[in-house]
Amino acid sequence: QVQLVESGGGLVQAGGSLRLSCAASGRTFSSYVVGWFRQAAGKPRETVAVISRRGSSTYYADSVKGRFTISRDNAKNTVFLQMNSLNTEDTAVYYCAATPRGWGAVVFTTTVYDYWGQGTQVTVSS
Repeated sequence: QVQLVESGGGLVQAGGSLRLSCAASGRTFSSYVVGWFRQAAGKPRETVAVISRRGSSTYYADSVKGRFTISRDNAKNTVFLQMNSLNTEDTAVYYCAATPRGWGAVVFTTTVYDYWGQGTQVTVSS
């Protein structure tokens, strides 16, 4: 079992940057594909970025490509989301989640993730 805790959210002006962290418990963290997801008020949860077990493969939603970067440090059981050039449409609660499934299109969706963090609020002001 994996427990996830997000941190790094906050209030930032449009054009600014934030770095989110997802700290995981458990000795087998490197066995999990990890994703970042977000949910804005009144909208369904959506995939932001996903990273493979060793970090060699990544996936990004079109809306964040070129602005966000997902990375992981398995030695520290942590996954990061560097967010640059933020705009007001990025305002949401951001969640990290983990799945033991292998890499493939299915892990680009929200439905196959077994473990979720509590979320961290990101607010971008204009």
